Amino acid sequence: MMKFRALTATAALLCFVSTGVTTASASSEVNVYTYRETKLIQPLFDAFTADTGIKVNIVSASSGLEQRIKAEGANSPADVLLTVDIGRMDEAVKAGVTQPIKSDVIDEIVPPQYRDPDGHWAGISMRARVIYASKDRVEQQAISYEELADPKWKGKICLRSGQHIYNNGLFAAYVAKYGEAKAEEWLRGLKANLAQKPSGGDREAARDVAAGKCDIGIGNTYYWALMMNRDPDKKPWAEATRVVLPTFAGGGTHVNLSGVLLAKHAPNRANGVKLIEWLAGEKAQQLYADQNYEYPIRPGVAINPTIAGYGRLNADPLPISKIAANRKAASALVDKVGFDN
Repeated sequence: MMKFRALTATAALLCFVSTGVTTASASSEVNVYTYRETKLIQPLFDAFTADTGIKVNIVSASSGLEQRIKAEGANSPADVLLTVDIGRMDEAVKAGVTQPIKSDVIDEIVPPQYRDPDGHWAGISMRARVIYASKDRVEQQAISYEELADPKWKGKICLRSGQHIYNNGLFAAYVAKYGEAKAEEWLRGLKANLAQKPSGGDREAARDVAAGKCDIGIGNTYYWALMMNRDPDKKPWAEATRVVLPTFAGGGTHVNLSGVLLAKHAPNRANGVKLIEWLAGEKAQQLYADQNYEYPIRPGVAINPTIAGYGRLNADPLPISKIAANRKAASALVDKVGFDN
């Protein structure tokens, strides 16, 4: 279910009605559609409003925002789509609901591999797909993505569905690097090493390692930090594991993005661009690092100490756009090998 929220209590809010959408657009507001949890991003938007005087109106949802914007058409009140994972960004671009951002600020700050070549999206923070290794049963300090298919891990790996966007991104990166034939062979090997049918989420991968069901789980960097620092019930799962930053042979650790897109019919386009540029600024980047436990996209911003404790991130240089281009092939391979069966 979608929920609409204004972060400052002034002026008229957007009005959504069953027959269409109307908007009380003003020069002092910006309308954000987002997949991010409101509690995670509210500090960012509070700070943006304090700095600029621009009110942020939020539409949040767990799915379907691209379709919503498309259905709203030229009357859509959306200015900015704030989302996670290249999968979501790619879907928005393919749905035809975005426009190029056209910002010298973004072009200067965000490295080219973390921007859409056509300007439709830009990363504002990074997360890595890593290994949660049992402290008791895994002595190995370095693990490559390729060796996850090695029979030595047979019955020892846990992860969520292969069709989930987080795993799809990793699998698509493998396809981009090695081609579909080798990626299929790797996926078959990885499947053979699973301790159980893919299920749950990244936190549950750590839970199952802690319970002894498997020796290593696959998850995103920030989940471990959230369990350790903000969820007493799940802290034991983090305490039973350690984070290993895996790498590709001859490459680095697979990363994905939290990103922003500018809506095609943005009624407050200038404010939308201003928000996007502000999110790449030092204040917002530090908030992302400390509140969301993500890696800053902007050079020189301090990494949160918990995340820094994993070790130095050597991000794989593969452009995110190439991962996006191989998402469909990766998804097809997951089905072909019966990965989730």
